[in-house]
Amino acid sequence: MCAIAQKAPKPYGALPSKAQLSWHEMEMYCIIHFGVDTYTDKEWGYGDEDPKLINPVKFDAGQIVGAAKAGGFKGIVVVAKHHDGLCLWPTQTTPHNISQSTWKGGKGDMVKAYQLACQTLGMQMGLYCSPWDRNSAYYGKPEYVEIYRRQLKELYSRYGKLFISWHDGANGGDGYYGGAREVRKIDRTTYYGWDSTWAITRKMQPDATIFGDVGPDVRWVGNEEGYAGETCWATYDPEAPDVGKQPANGYSKYELATEGTLNGKHWMPAECDVSLRPGWFYHASQNSQVKSPYKLLNLYYNSVGRGANLDLGLSPNPQGLLNPEDVTSLQKFGQVLKQTFATNLAAGATLTASNVRAKSSKSFGPQNLFDKSRYTYWATDDQVTNPQLTLTLAGKKTFNVIRLRENIKLGQRIRAFAVEAWMDGSWKEIASATSIGANRLIRLPQNITTNKVRLKITESPVCIALSDFGLYKEPIHLTAPVIKRDISGNVSIATGAPVSAIHYTLNGSLPNLRSPVYIKPISLPAGGLVKALAIDGNQQSEVSTRQFNLSKGDWKVIIGQNAARTRAPFAIDDDPNTIWSTLQSDTTQQFLPAELVININRAADLKGFTYLPRQDKKTAGLVDQYAFFTSNDGENWQQVAQGEFSNIKSNPIEQIVEFKQQVNVRFVKFKALHVINGNGATAAEIGLIEK
Repeated sequence: MCAIAQKAPKPYGALPSKAQLSWHEMEMYCIIHFGVDTYTDKEWGYGDEDPKLINPVKFDAGQIVGAAKAGGFKGIVVVAKHHDGLCLWPTQTTPHNISQSTWKGGKGDMVKAYQLACQTLGMQMGLYCSPWDRNSAYYGKPEYVEIYRRQLKELYSRYGKLFISWHDGANGGDGYYGGAREVRKIDRTTYYGWDSTWAITRKMQPDATIFGDVGPDVRWVGNEEGYAGETCWATYDPEAPDVGKQPANGYSKYELATEGTLNGKHWMPAECDVSLRPGWFYHASQNSQVKSPYKLLNLYYNSVGRGANLDLGLSPNPQGLLNPEDVTSLQKFGQVLKQTFATNLAAGATLTASNVRAKSSKSFGPQNLFDKSRYTYWATDDQVTNPQLTLTLAGKKTFNVIRLRENIKLGQRIRAFAVEAWMDGSWKEIASATSIGANRLIRLPQNITTNKVRLKITESPVCIALSDFGLYKEPIHLTAPVIKRDISGNVSIATGAPVSAIHYTLNGSLPNLRSPVYIKPISLPAGGLVKALAIDGNQQSEVSTRQFNLSKGDWKVIIGQNAARTRAPFAIDDDPNTIWSTLQSDTTQQFLPAELVININRAADLKGFTYLPRQDKKTAGLVDQYAFFTSNDGENWQQVAQGEFSNIKSNPIEQIVEFKQQVNVRFVKFKALHVINGNGATAAEIGLIEK
C-alpha cells in the first residue's frame, strides 16, 4: 500500500525526448558565422565569391570557443556552409570548399579545428549546413537534395558527437547557381524530403536535436531579437511558414512560435537566436555596436528566463579572431551571470507546504526544490492543483530575482503562479507570471527585503511537479547613459537617475575619469562616434556608444506625386517610429519601383548611405533590393550603388552601404527595386555617411 500511495504523478501532455532534455540543460550556446561574407562585408553571399578570399592568418578556434565558454555558454554551432555554398570543410560534394582557399595553402579544415577546441575546453558542438546553396548549379533540382544529404553525412561522420543539427529557414531566390545567375524557387515543405533527410540525423547523430523553423525538435522563436513570449509553452503545433497561418498586417514574426501552443501535440521548445553584433557576419562598421554585458543579461532573462534557449551569434573578423570588444562583453556577461546565481538565498529556509503528495516528504517534499537537480521535485496529490508554499528564511534576505523550474520529464504543467513577500505586517504580491517549464526567471523592478516568502500556484490542470525555487541578488549597476541627437545635429546624453558625472569621447577611445564631462548638448552636424560613461561614487556604468551620420536638419525631400499619402519627409525626420510608405490601399495593384529624392542643400563628400527598415515588426514594403544615385543638379544622375539587403525580413537592422569611391554631391536618390512583400516601399530613415 505504501508503494502505491507514493506513486509519482502521471506525465501530462507532450514530453521531451532524452536529447531535448540535454538541450534544455544547456540553456545557452553560440552560433559562429565566418566565410566569404566576412571579407565582402555582406550578410548573404551571392554564390559567385572566390574561395581564395578566405585567409584568416590568425585563426584560433580556441580563442573563439574560449570566449563563448567565459560567457557561460555550454556549446557552439559552427556554420559549416552558409547560403553562398562555400563549405568550411574539405568536402567531396563540391569544389566550392575550404580546400580552394588561400588559408593554410588549401590544407585547412575549420570544422575540425572547432571540434578539437570544443574537446579541449569541454564544450559541446553542433553544425549548420545551409539547405539553400546559391553556388550549386543543381540547386532546385532533385540532384541537389542528394548532394545536400551527402554533405550532412560527411559532417555527421567526421566531427564527433553533436548536440544539434541546425537548419535555417532561408530557401530559394536569386543566386549564381553555377553561372546561371537566375531566380530559383522551391517548395521548402517538400523539396528537401525532410523526413528522409532527418532520418540521416536520427541514425548518425541520435543524441542531437534538430532545429528548424518548425522543428522537429527545437523551433525558431519567430524573431532574431533574442526573446521569447512572456508566456512561452514548450509544446507546439507547428505550421510550415509557406502554408501556415500568416499573421495579419504583414507582421514578420510568427507569434505562434514566440509563445508556443498550450497543450500542443509536440514537445518543441523555442530557440531564441540573436547576434552579439547587429549582423551575423563581421562588419568593421559594427565594432562600436557590440551588445554590452547587461544587454546580454536582458536577453538571458527574456529567453532562458522564459523556458527557451539562447543562441548568440559570434562573428570572427577577417583574421579569424573575435574582436577584443566582443571578448570583453562575453567575459563580463559571464561574470555577472555567475555572480547573480552563485547563492540561492532561499536555501536553508523552513518550508511549510499546503500539501505534499501522499504525505511523503522524502519523495515529493519541498526540500527537493533546493537540491540542484532539475528532476527531483515537490509534488502534490492528484486533486490538489492550487497549492501554496511558505518559506521562512534564515533571517532577513534581500533579493531581486526569482527562479522556478518544473520537472519537465512529467510535462509542462503549471499555467500561472504568484509570489508574495511578508512586508509591513502583511503579505504583498511582488510577482506573478505564467508558463514555467524548464525555467522561469522573474527580474523584479526593485530589491525586496523580507524573512518570509510565499509561492501560490494559481492555475494548473493537474497536480504540480516543481523542481526548483530560488531567490537571487543581481549585483547593483548603473544604467548606461542614453545618447540622442536632434534633427539639428545637437547630441544630448542622459541617465535615468541623477549621477555624479557623465564622461564622453568623440575620438573612438573609451571614456574615463579624465575624459570631458558632459554639461550641455554637443554640436555634431557632420556626424561622428560618441561614447559615454556614467559615474556615481565608486560605481561606473557600461559604456554607451552611438554612431551618427550626416545631420538632416537642412535636408528637403523633393516631393513628387501623392506626397501627402507617402509621407516622404518621414524618411528624413530622425524618428525611427515614423515611415515613408508608397504602399497602395488597393491590394490588387502590383509593386512598382519607388523613388525618394533628397536635396541635401549643400555640397557634401559622401562615402555611403544607410537604410533603416520600418521598426514596427511588419514586413510590408521592406526593401530587399535597391539602387542609389547621386547628382549635383537634381536632373543628371549617376548610379553609385546597387545590391540587396540580405536577411532583412528576420533581422530588420540599419543597413550600411559604402560606395566604391567618394562622391561630392548635393542631391541623392534612393530607389526601391524590390520588396519582401506588398505593393509599395517603406523606410523608417534614409541616412548619408560623410567622409
